[in-house]
Amino acid sequence: METSDDTGAARPSSGRRVTPGRRRVVIGTVAMAVVVASALTVTAWQSGDGKPDTGGGGAVRTATAVVTRSDLSNAQTLDGNLGYGRATTVKGGKAGLITWLPAPGTTVRRGEPLYRVDNVPVPVFYGSTPLYRTLEARGTTGPDVRTVADNLKALDYDIGAQPAVGTWVTPQPVTSGPAAPGTASASGTAAGAGAGAASATPSSPAEAAAPASTTPVQVKRGDGVLTADLIAAIKWWQTAAGMPSTGVLGVGDLTVLSGAVRVDGVQAQLADAADGTLMTVTSTTKSVTVSVDPSEAGSMRRGDTVTVSLPDDSTARGTITSIGSTVRTSDASSGDDTSGQPRLTVGITLRDTAAVRGLNSAPVQVNFTSETRKDVLTVPVGALLALREGGYAVQLPGGRLVAVRTGMFSKGVVEISGDGISAGTKVVTTS
Repeated sequence: METSDDTGAARPSSGRRVTPGRRRVVIGTVAMAVVVASALTVTAWQSGDGKPDTGGGGAVRTATAVVTRSDLSNAQTLDGNLGYGRATTVKGGKAGLITWLPAPGTTVRRGEPLYRVDNVPVPVFYGSTPLYRTLEARGTTGPDVRTVADNLKALDYDIGAQPAVGTWVTPQPVTSGPAAPGTASASGTAAGAGAGAASATPSSPAEAAAPASTTPVQVKRGDGVLTADLIAAIKWWQTAAGMPSTGVLGVGDLTVLSGAVRVDGVQAQLADAADGTLMTVTSTTKSVTVSVDPSEAGSMRRGDTVTVSLPDDSTARGTITSIGSTVRTSDASSGDDTSGQPRLTVGITLRDTAAVRGLNSAPVQVNFTSETRKDVLTVPVGALLALREGGYAVQLPGGRLVAVRTGMFSKGVVEISGDGISAGTKVVTTS
C-alpha cells in the first residue's frame, strides 16, 4: 500500500520515505560470484521526478520486465578429472629377488598376494600399522599385532580370545616355558586357569613374577597380543597362503594397505631386488577430483550432491566425499590454467558407476550447487534501484517506487519480496 506526503511524493509501502529531492542509483549490471554475490554497478542518476537525468551523463535506456515466480540456485561448473584417485607407491620390505608381479589393472584384496619374493607370496592385509619388527615371541604387544589379528579374524581364522585393554602381559622369550603364575599366558588366559577363562592379572607390574629379561606390558587401546591361539592361526594361514608355516612374521612378509587396491603401474621387473620401489596402486573405485580455489570450497560440504558431465555428453550424479585441508600451489604439470595459484582438492564419489564403466580416466566437468531457493519472486538485476538512504526499490511503469527486500542473486536475476509485489507485476529495468 502507498501513501503520500504534503508534496505528493510517493512513499514505499514498507514505510520508509523516499524523498523526491534525493537521487537514486540504478544498478545496471550485477556480476555474480558463485560463493559471494557482489554487485558491479553501472549507474545513472535520476532526477526528483523519477526520470533519468540526462544532464552530462547520457540517457539510460529502459524496458519493462515482469516479476516472475521461479526457482533460483547458486551453481558453478569446474573442471575435474575422472580416475581411480591418487596413486600410492609400494616399496618392498625385505631382501630377495622379485619372482612375480601383477599386471596393471589387477585388483588385489585382503589375503591375496601383491607380489612374490624368492617365490614366496607377499599378501595384502588391511590396516594402518605395518609390520615394523619380527612377531615371534608370545606376549608381544602392539598395534602391528592388532593388524595381524584383525585380518586373520576377517579371513575366518580362529584367533582365540585377546587380552582386554588394561591387562598386564609379560612377553615370553622364544625358548621359555609356561608363563609365570599370575601373568597373562600366550593363549590370553591366566596361567593355571581353565580354558576360556578371562585373563587374571596382577594390579601392577611389580606384582608379576616375570622371568628374567622380560618386562610386563599393559595392553593399550588399539593393541593386539601375540597369544598361543594367534600364533596357531598364523601357522594355519601361512600354510593356506603358500608361505612357510613357521608362525613367525617378519618385516616385509606382508604389505599393509588401507583396503583393496588396483595396480596402477609396475616399476619393478622380475629378478629385481625386492627392497626397492615395486609399483603404484590406487583405490578400486572410480572417483572424480576437482582442484578448487580455497574461496570456492567454502560453500561446499561433504555429502552435497553434484552433477558430473562426461565426455560423451551424458551425466552422472556424484557426492562430495572429501574436501582437502591442505592448500597446495598448482604447477604447469597439473594440466590446468591455474599454475602458481593456491588450490584445494575436492573428492567426489560417483553414484552411477555404470555410466563410467568403459572409462579409466577422462576430463569431466562438475556442477556444484551450494544453495537453492524454491518458488520465489524474481526480477532482472537491472530492475533494482539502490536508494541513497539504504536498501532497494523497484520502479513501476507509472514512476511509483516500491521498497523491496533482496535475497539470492543468480545468473542476472535476483530474489525480491515486498508489499504490493507479486507474480505478474511489471517493473522498469535497464535494457
